[in-house]
Parts: sequence; structure tokens; C-alpha cells
Amino acid sequence: MTKLSVIIVTKNEERNIRDCLKSVQFADEIIVFDSSSTDNTVAICREYTPLVTVTPDWPGDGPQKNRALALATGDWVLCLDADERVSPELAKEMMTTLSQTSCNAFTLSFRSRYCSKPLRFGDWFNEVHTRLFRRNHGKFTESIVHCRLQVDGKIGRLRAPIIHFPFHELHTLLDKMNQYSTKSAQHLYQQGKKSSLKTALAHAFWAFTKGYCFKCGFLDGREGFLLAMSNAQGTYYRYLKLMYLWENHATHAQLNVSSHS
Repeated sequence: MTKLSVIIVTKNEERNIRDCLKSVQFADEIIVFDSSSTDNTVAICREYTPLVTVTPDWPGDGPQKNRALALATGDWVLCLDADERVSPELAKEMMTTLSQTSCNAFTLSFRSRYCSKPLRFGDWFNEVHTRLFRRNHGKFTESIVHCRLQVDGKIGRLRAPIIHFPFHELHTLLDKMNQYSTKSAQHLYQQGKKSSLKTALAHAFWAFTKGYCFKCGFLDGREGFLLAMSNAQGTYYRYLKLMYLWENHATHAQLNVSSHS
């Protein structure tokens, strides 16, 4: 009989995690790796699974997911974020597919909401990510943010969706934007990528135009505009922070030279 493990990485997700865990109660095991949450996330998780590990550090998105993956014992693994829910249709499709497939992984469809409103167009519409895979045929990249799943073998596609609630209120969006832009800037800095004010403005302009115009975000009305603007702002601050990282690096290098003169 095919066994399914679900892995979830958390940090202060008491608003989201209960509904996420409820949606995967059909799984054989649920593994949670928490990065020392200061709210009730851990207590809520322990209501649904005994397999909860609290780590004192945050090594990054990829490394933390690989830690959780190392504890999985299922034939198949589903990786979820705390703000995602498996739809009943997807749960049924998974259970009827996994025991009779030659694929080693599946991409899944995502239906996202902006402040609880479902989006039909724009950057978040028709999103697909590879999240379901045979345990011995997949591993996450070591990226600090937005890691990818590396799979060997054939990848299929399931049709039923994961429902994504990236944030419920505007202040949550602003907090995430600040966190992600900082982590993304640090990742780009470590890769040696450079930036300037002109670069930041150009990337932000393209992010807005792509989502609002080319991907028809304007058809989602107010929320379509807000999403395109949010993505543009996040992109702008990512490259602006990258610019300042290099300026601070140059300043420190100059100070070191002066101190040894």
C-alpha cells in the first residue's frame, strides 16, 4: 500500500496552520519543522501530529525542507507551506493516482487569493509547482529563499488544486514583502549580482507591466491592480536592498584599507 508523508516548514503561522493540517489528515504521516515560533504554532501542530521538530535556527528555505524530508518515511512526499490547503478534489486525485503511476513526481495547480478574493488572472493565476514526489527521487535545492525541487525521472501533472492564502490582511503582506525582499537581496548578493537605482526601477516597472498588462491582471479589478503593485514594490525593494548591500561592502572595504594604512 502506498504511503504518503506531508512535510511542512513553519514560523509563527498560528493563523494558517490549523486549516493546512486539517486538509492533509488523509496522509499517513505529517512532519512539521518549526523555526522557534513565538506564537501558538507548535502547540496547534501537536494537536494534529506527534512529528513536530523545533529548531533554534533558520538555515534557509531549502535546507530546512531537506531536514524535514530526511525524517519522512513515506513512498511519496507532499511539501506544503502553512498558508496552503489541499482541496478535497486533490486529496482524492492523489490517492487514486499514486499507487498506479510511473511518474516520480507531479506538478500541482495553485489557486491563490488576494485578501481572501480569488484571482482569475495576473501573476498568481495558473501557477504550478512540483511539490509531490517519490521520496527517493527528489531533493530541494539549498536556496535560502524560494528553493526548487530537483527530481530525477518523469514528472506528471495533477489537475485538482491547492488553495493558497498568502495573506489575510494588508499588514501581513507588507511584513512578508519586507522579509522576502531582504532574503532575496542577500541571496543575489551572495551570487555576486549587482544593482543600482536604475536597475531597481526597471525591474519594478517590468514586474508591474507583466502582471497587470501582459497577464491581464486588470481583469481582476481592484485586487488585480493591488497584486501587480505589490509585486512591483517587492521587486523594487529587493534590488534597492541589493544596491545598498554592495555600497556597505565597499564602505567596509575602504575602512579596512584605511585602518591598515
